[in-house]
Amino acid sequence: MITTALELFRFDSLLTASQRRLYDQVRRYVDEVVVPNINPYWERAELPRELFMGLKTLPIIGGTLSEPGCAGLDPLMAGLVQYELARGDGSLSTLFIVHSSLAMGTIGLLASAEQKARWLPAMARYEKIGAFGLTEPERGSDAADLQSTAHRDGDTYLLNGAKRWIGNASFADLLIIWARTDDGGFGGFVIEDPAQVEGLTIEDISGKIAMRAVPNAHITLTNVRVPAENRLAQAETFKDIVQVLTASRYAVAWAAVGTAAGCFEHALRHTKERLQFGRPLAGFQLVQQKLVEMAAEVSQMQFFSYHLAQLMAAGQLTIGMVALAKYSNSTRARRVAQLARELLGGNGALIDYHVARLFTDAEAVYTYEGTADINLLIAGRELTGLNAVT
Repeated sequence: MITTALELFRFDSLLTASQRRLYDQVRRYVDEVVVPNINPYWERAELPRELFMGLKTLPIIGGTLSEPGCAGLDPLMAGLVQYELARGDGSLSTLFIVHSSLAMGTIGLLASAEQKARWLPAMARYEKIGAFGLTEPERGSDAADLQSTAHRDGDTYLLNGAKRWIGNASFADLLIIWARTDDGGFGGFVIEDPAQVEGLTIEDISGKIAMRAVPNAHITLTNVRVPAENRLAQAETFKDIVQVLTASRYAVAWAAVGTAAGCFEHALRHTKERLQFGRPLAGFQLVQQKLVEMAAEVSQMQFFSYHLAQLMAAGQLTIGMVALAKYSNSTRARRVAQLARELLGGNGALIDYHVARLFTDAEAVYTYEGTADINLLIAGRELTGLNAVT
């Protein structure tokens, strides 16, 4: 009898002993700390600071980065970390992706050696939390057409513009802002202690129905001065940004699998425990049909993502492959979440049973880190050699 999604088709047998130990450690944290405590934060749309900061007790910060203090995980383990966090809660998974994949990943990929030594160790210790500001109010999928500007003024840059949907921004210690430079290129600028910076306004967005425990901000930059030494040394073109987005999209592809796995596990447990007409719901044909459909979707997502990890480890991963995985996994996760909500009936609309929260998480994952349509077109471009994005 199956009790966890990792047991489907014996996926757990693919893990080495050391991978399994770390996986079990993260799963225990999710089951014992996150799941029992996340709902009130979600309902209040409040940052689960203690749950998020508690992740520093796990050797996972920085993902695959091998810089001093960083976890240096292999791609499969980095993916499974996101899987587990998202299985528990999408908000927590997103908070971690923003800090560990987007912010730390940007510095790890595009900073100079001096800049890495300056920022990454403190970020790996969770002493400095990072945020990543790319999306703008009028530029989401069209991120290559940034309207924010960075003008060189002596030994500083003056940043002007606006950013929107920026996770972690309102409590971050390091805020990476992407802007168009004087020469028409792209620059990444690290703003330290953003709450103290003149001309920088950060306002959290309210009214969200998904990822409610993640503070997403609207940022306004008015002649914000950033030292020239805080411009990332290796960030000059949009292709440099794409490097970061490819890595973070890999993490989100795994998060989609985790969201689906969480929905499946909650639905399986509920239907085995819930009695109707004198027997468990799981004993009815139509219920088993839905459970099998969910199991099939989750299994396919797991093995798809496992091979994606192998490709990354071999240095063969392409942006089209990651886009295809993110598109496919987020689409399947949406379907699995829908079936889980159906199986829980009225209880599927209550966050006490967790599926309602994961259901909204699946909706957000379908859209962020590239909408499903954009990822589909990126994958299509690689398949055909023809650009249909624009």
